Amino acid sequence: MGYQSIVYEKKGRVAYLRMNRPEVRNALHPPAHQEMGAALDDFAADPDCWVAILTGEGDKAFSAGNDLKWAAQHPGENQPMPASGFGGITSRHDLFKPLIAAVNGLALGGGFEIAQSCDIIVAADHATFGLPEPRVGLAALASGMQRLPRLIPQKVAMGMMLTGKPISAQRAYELGLVNEVVPAADLMATAERWAAEICECSPCSVRATKQVVLQSGGMPLEEAMRKKYPLVSELIRSEDMREGITAFAEKRKPQWKGK
Repeated sequence: MGYQSIVYEKKGRVAYLRMNRPEVRNALHPPAHQEMGAALDDFAADPDCWVAILTGEGDKAFSAGNDLKWAAQHPGENQPMPASGFGGITSRHDLFKPLIAAVNGLALGGGFEIAQSCDIIVAADHATFGLPEPRVGLAALASGMQRLPRLIPQKVAMGMMLTGKPISAQRAYELGLVNEVVPAADLMATAERWAAEICECSPCSVRATKQVVLQSGGMPLEEAMRKKYPLVSELIRSEDMREGITAFAEKRKPQWKGK
C-alpha cells in the first residue's frame, strides 16, 4: 500500500518504520494508525526481515501521541483503531520479532506507549518520556497504565502518571526504561548497531526468547517453566539450532536461515 503518514523501508534484515508527520510532532491520527498497522503486518509476515527500528521524522519528536487537534477538526471522522492498537503496535501481542525504538525527541502519551511496546529503547540525549493524558482529561488507554508499572518501580510510575510530568532520557536510563542514551547525531547508528548485534544471533532463538518473556510475565516461576511455548518447540526442531551447534564445533560463524 502507499503510505502518506509514515515512511516504511527495508535494508537487508532490518525494517525501518518512521512516523512522518513532523508538522505535528509526529502525533498520530486514524490514517496513521492504519498505515503503521499495515507496515508492521508486512514486517511480521516477511521471513527476510528479522528486526525493525521505529523512529520519528525530524529531531524534535519521536511522537507526541494522539493528534487531538485533528480529532477536534474532524468530528465524526474518526476511523476505528486497528486491532493491533495505537500506532498499530500497543495491542499487538503476537509479534515475536524484535522491535527497537529510536527515540529522537518527545515520546509523550501514545508515543511513549509505542516506545514501551518495543523491546529495546535507544534515546537521543534530549529525548523526554511522559504520559500527560490526565492534564487534558484523558488517560493512557493504549497500554501505558498497564506497561509502565511493569517496567519501572510502581511508585515512580504512579508519580509520572498521576502528575503527567515527563522525565529526561537520562532519568529513563537510570530507571532501566531505556537501554542506551546517545547524542542525537549517533541515534540511528546506535539503533542499527543493536539491530546488527541481534542479527548475529539465531532469529529462531531470538523469537523463542521473546515469546517466553512475554507469555510468562507475572506467572510463578514453576508455572512459567512448565508452560509450553510454541516457538521453543520450533527452535528445537529448527535448522538454525543444528547450524549453531555445527558452526560452534567447526569454529566458524553460523549461517542463520531463520527456520
